[in-house]
Amino acid sequence: MANILVVDDEMGIRELLSEILGDEGHVVQLAENAQQARQARQEARPDLVLLDIWMPDTDGVTLLKEWQRDGLLTMPVIMMSGHATIDTAVEATRIGALNFLEKPIALQKLLKAVQQGLTRSSEAPKPAAPALRVISNDNTAAPAISGSFGNAAPAYEARHFSAAQPVAATPNNQFASLSFDLPLREARDAFERIYFEYHLNREGGSMTRVAEKTGLERTHLYRKLKQLGVESMKYAKRGE
Repeated sequence: MANILVVDDEMGIRELLSEILGDEGHVVQLAENAQQARQARQEARPDLVLLDIWMPDTDGVTLLKEWQRDGLLTMPVIMMSGHATIDTAVEATRIGALNFLEKPIALQKLLKAVQQGLTRSSEAPKPAAPALRVISNDNTAAPAISGSFGNAAPAYEARHFSAAQPVAATPNNQFASLSFDLPLREARDAFERIYFEYHLNREGGSMTRVAEKTGLERTHLYRKLKQLGVESMKYAKRGE
C-alpha cells in the first residue's frame, strides 16, 4: 500500500477520493490548494499524487512545473480536470505527468491509473519518458503522447504500508445471535452488517470483489458500509 497525496480545491472530490483510496488500503493526504500541496510534498514525500489542474491560487500545471524545476518531481503525478483541453494534457505530460483523468472520474479508471502509477514507482527508472493516455468517460483514449521528465526519467520511491490483521468471521454464530424480537428495520440492519462483514472477511477487504459478490455498484457499497458502521479497512489482508 502507498502514501497518496490528493490535491483538489473541491471538498467533495477530496473526500470521495480519500474514501475510495483509503478503502483500498492506501494512506491518503489531502490538500485543497498548491500551498498545502507544497507542504505535504516536503513533509511526507508521497508515492503518488493526484493533482487537479484548475485551482484558485496556483493551477496544477504551474505546480507541476515548479516541482520539475526544483527536482521534486520524484513521484508519479496523475492530473485531473473536468475542463482541460488536449493541449493542457500534452503540456502536462511534457513536464512530467504520468496520466490524465477526466472528471467525473470513473472508479475503475481511477483505480487502474493509481495502480499503474504505483507499479511504475516501484520499478527502476528508465531513460524513456512515460506516455500519457487521456482517459475519458466514454471508454475511449487518445493516442499515447510521449513526454519528457527533463534530462532524465525521475527516480520514484516506493513505500509499503501494512493494514490491520483480518478479523475472523463466524457468520453462523453471528446469525444465531440475531434477535427476531427487534423491529424490522433494526433486524434488517443487523443482518446486513453480518452479511457485509462476512464478505469483507472472505475477500480480504477488497471492495472490488465484495461489490462483485454482492451485486452492488462500488459507490453504493461505500455508502451502505458507512451507514451500517462497518469499517472495511480492518478486514484488509496484511501487506496488501
